[in-house]
Amino acid sequence: MKLLTLRTADGTKAVRQDGDTLTEIPGFSDVGALLKDPNWETTAKAANGATHALDGADLAAVVPSPGKIICVGHNYRNHIKEMGREVPEHPTLFAKYAESLIGPNDDLALPQESDTVDWEAELAVVIGKAGRRIPEAEAADHIAGYSVLNDVSMRDYQFRTIQWLQGKTWEKSTPFGPALVTKDEFTAGPLMTSAVDGEVQQSTPTSDLVFTPEFLVSYISTIITLNPGDVIATGTPGGVGHAQDPKRYLQEGQVLVTTIEGLGQLTNRVVKEA
Repeated sequence: MKLLTLRTADGTKAVRQDGDTLTEIPGFSDVGALLKDPNWETTAKAANGATHALDGADLAAVVPSPGKIICVGHNYRNHIKEMGREVPEHPTLFAKYAESLIGPNDDLALPQESDTVDWEAELAVVIGKAGRRIPEAEAADHIAGYSVLNDVSMRDYQFRTIQWLQGKTWEKSTPFGPALVTKDEFTAGPLMTSAVDGEVQQSTPTSDLVFTPEFLVSYISTIITLNPGDVIATGTPGGVGHAQDPKRYLQEGQVLVTTIEGLGQLTNRVVKEA
């Protein structure tokens, strides 16, 4: 099942995708709100609200206001190598905030303060069931599904200090969506790519993760309770612009496309910040 958050004249709506049709799930303003219903999956499957065409739909970030966005650094071997790091013993964690999220087809605004804006394609895990200290063997039971995220990074700010947050959570910088694909319809390991103006920059199967989604759910829940709608961005593979010679960064007028087979595609035009 594919769940999306649709912008309408009456506000956002949680919807289910059936082919080329989006069906509203009455009573839920977005997918994050839906996931707070303990029976969210049954509710979504049974919904028969108003319908909309997928073509031309104005989609918001699939979970527009997650309580937590936990990101993982250095989690693909080819990215670890290109950045000159060692394979970590433990996950490298940092945070984003909901204000950083944009929809799957929204414009991506280059901030006035940074000229080193880089791409990072990522597999996003969305939590569907709350838990603390979740055993790894039970972690899949707490995952609602998966989505596509690009952890767009302002490298100059990121590397000002050893803490990365200031380069990772710029307002309206993180495309997320288009859909939450429930775990029963997603097979681990499909190809993830990012492309700038049609030129592929990253291309790696998601199975190349050092720390798996299940391990990350278990590890992070040791530290803090994971709640429905929380998001874990599981890290990016090799091919980021900052690691190239010469370094490459996003420029006004370019189009950034991020794709994971079976999950969907983000298409974001790069513009100057208004």
